[in-house]
Amino acid sequence: MLRVENATGGYGSVQILNGANLSVERGQIATLLGGNGTGKSTLLKIISGLMKPWSGTITFDGQRIDGMRSDSIVRLGLVQVTQGKEAFPGMTVEENLRLGAFVRHDRAVVARGLERAFEYFPILKTKRRQLAATLSGGQLQMLCIARGLMSEPKMMLLDEPSAALAPQVVLDIFRIISRICRDGMTLLMVEQNVRMALLLASYGYVIKDGVIKIEGPADALMKDVNVKLSYLGGTVAEQEKQLNLNH
Repeated sequence: MLRVENATGGYGSVQILNGANLSVERGQIATLLGGNGTGKSTLLKIISGLMKPWSGTITFDGQRIDGMRSDSIVRLGLVQVTQGKEAFPGMTVEENLRLGAFVRHDRAVVARGLERAFEYFPILKTKRRQLAATLSGGQLQMLCIARGLMSEPKMMLLDEPSAALAPQVVLDIFRIISRICRDGMTLLMVEQNVRMALLLASYGYVIKDGVIKIEGPADALMKDVNVKLSYLGGTVAEQEKQLNLNH
């Protein structure tokens, strides 16, 4: 469904991506792992059209999208979900959600999107008239995910959905993401919480210096010596039990 081939890019004269390659199949949950400054978020931005690649090709659902405008990419069914801090604080929860449906002009479709968003995130329904500025960090992250769903995408890109959240809130967020994916969403997720990411995903990529260095099934990466030494410590059994995910 998504294929990135030899993507390069960066900021100004500073190159961040140095020929990144990855692919995500329809219905798959994939995760992109790596340390700070390795190119994870840059790659998401290039895929979603927020940045232009310097070279390489990006194909989504059979169509070349590298260099395409971000709103055109959303219309094709690919949406990037930003971190909760990027909600609009001076707008209500419902107004933020409706912004996510800017490519949808059918009122029935928008109403259906709101209904689905509130089904996944009941707390947002109770706060629909409140300003986003009044929400907690976890509620803001839920709002951004729900806003992404409002465009009725085929695939979502999630950029660190657990960033700066309390452990119990992280579990709640990941359970909802798991449910969304079980309902048919294709997902590529950047996540610093490596354990959670690999428990949720079916396939993973590890990026370093702007290049994919390791890739494979998530359970294999969980056991990979290099991944364990770099990112994992202790046991994942307790988190797996708490999360209770079904791939």
